[in-house]
Amino acid sequence: MPQPLASALTLPCGLTLPNRLVKAAMTERLADVRNGVTDRLITLYRRWGEGGIGLMIAGNVMIDRYNLEAAGNVVIDGLPSDAQSAKLAEWSAAARAQGARIMVQLSHAGRQTPKAVNPNPLSASDVALDLPGGLSGTPRAMTGEEIAATIARFAQATRICREHGFDGVQIHGAHGYLINQFLSPRSNLRTDEWGGPLENRARLLLEVVRACKAEAGPGFAVAVKLNSADFQKGGFSSGESMAVIEMLNGEGLDFVEISGGTYEQPRMFDTEGLKDGEEPPLKASTRAREAYFLDYAREVQNLAQMPLMVTGGFRTAVAMNDALEAGEADLIGLARPLCVALDGPARLISGEIDHLPSYEKSIRIGPGLLGPASSIPMLRVVNALASVHWFYHQIHEVADGRPVDLDASGLRVFLKFYGLDAKMAKAYRKQLAADGRPI
Repeated sequence: MPQPLASALTLPCGLTLPNRLVKAAMTERLADVRNGVTDRLITLYRRWGEGGIGLMIAGNVMIDRYNLEAAGNVVIDGLPSDAQSAKLAEWSAAARAQGARIMVQLSHAGRQTPKAVNPNPLSASDVALDLPGGLSGTPRAMTGEEIAATIARFAQATRICREHGFDGVQIHGAHGYLINQFLSPRSNLRTDEWGGPLENRARLLLEVVRACKAEAGPGFAVAVKLNSADFQKGGFSSGESMAVIEMLNGEGLDFVEISGGTYEQPRMFDTEGLKDGEEPPLKASTRAREAYFLDYAREVQNLAQMPLMVTGGFRTAVAMNDALEAGEADLIGLARPLCVALDGPARLISGEIDHLPSYEKSIRIGPGLLGPASSIPMLRVVNALASVHWFYHQIHEVADGRPVDLDASGLRVFLKFYGLDAKMAKAYRKQLAADGRPI
């Protein structure tokens, strides 16, 4: 009998995925200075598509070039030029060449826009990120007209993705980005129809889903990434997340990806923030079973009327197959392992290997007090960032046609990407000014 991982899944829209393994969205930061698709990005997705994955979700494609997660993001916020159209089509074709499917994660960073990109990004309210270092801007509450324009941009980006050969879009409603900012009572202090009770705070998500669905058409998937919780006092809770799942049941979604955490409480990286979170840490049983958010997914399966994708922590074929067989997940999301084992999906499905590599716990900026278990909270956060940057580094090595660099030090890649982000932000602002569109 074939293992569940190898089984195909036909989504509600009619799109069939060849297996249950999904490359979850990650930020690649490989766009050009005008936030267009590059040959490096195309090379990366061609390589991932050759590795046996069923579906790829391209990470953090932004729908507003003034509110980015990083200056190197791809942006779809208007009709593309002929050159941009050609690159978008080349990107989707390269990813799909070996039978994989590709969706585009559409996002708006809101208050998580770096200050170097935009010192006054848009958000639900003027509540700044509670993080040290002064790297984030001072957000400005969106007007009703700006909210309507944002919904329209999500819809337009969906149409452009469909027209350029992609298989669907995923609306990013997790990890503290704009839609999550509206969902959370901690960052949404509005008193109009977009704030207050949950049905108002969820309005932006629902309106974006409906606008994207209107542009989708047969065989084109629309999905949502949703936090199981923000894990912050006064934030978006697991109970509210379940209520939102119920709201989404009638919207014809193709799947919901379950994740959790924000920049302030980055549980999506299995890391605690600088301050204690409101919800409890991961159970020992959850850690033993690998997936960070599987307990929540198990509970929400009784509510959800759409397939569920669970991302975060999966490493072994046994755990993945168990989750699928138990009905706790319909799709298995993988991120960091695919930065170092691009052919891992094919090897898992064939039985050549029974687990994927796990390097994140060995990455550190230094020993002892300087390491991930430091008694100094800020050093723990820097170590977590170094781990994230280590995987960015592997992505860039692959995009440049080189083998992965497993010997890279945590400190070196932390400094590399800290400097690279600053350099890209400066070039991005300069290009906007040259194009007559300064911030």
